[in-house]
Amino acid sequence: MPIRSFIVDDLTWTHALNEEHTVELSSLTRDGFAELIEKASYVRIAEKETGLLISYDQDGDYSSINFKWFCAVYDNFLYVDRIVISKAARGQGIAGKLYDDLFNFAKAKGYERIVCEVNSDPPNPASDAFHASLGFQIVGEAKLEGKGKTVRYMEKAL
Repeated sequence: MPIRSFIVDDLTWTHALNEEHTVELSSLTRDGFAELIEKASYVRIAEKETGLLISYDQDGDYSSINFKWFCAVYDNFLYVDRIVISKAARGQGIAGKLYDDLFNFAKAKGYERIVCEVNSDPPNPASDAFHASLGFQIVGEAKLEGKGKTVRYMEKAL
């Protein structure tokens, strides 16, 4: 599946994909989602409306509590805000291709690490296993008050 940069014509389907996965991701209005993408450092999609990865670097204009945790700990990174693959396309290696593209971009730009969080409550064992297979290590944990979630903070040194 080809990976390419996001274009404005992708907004409708990527927003719909995000909203199909609000257990794992946070729900956003269409305008909020468009702003998230506009401010991101890196946005790639898998063609045929199958996947999306959005990332911010350490200087990003982003108010996420999880992003701010990484900003307090590291000074050079790309933060994966969300990666989502359509249910019909799971198991085809698309998430791995999106991450490979991100790793190549990060190395070329001189980033030292990729960071993300994965839900531990409610659990997301598929994401835990996937990130572990890519070499991510757990570097922290936080209970997100008011959101009913606990997350594991993860890092992959480049």
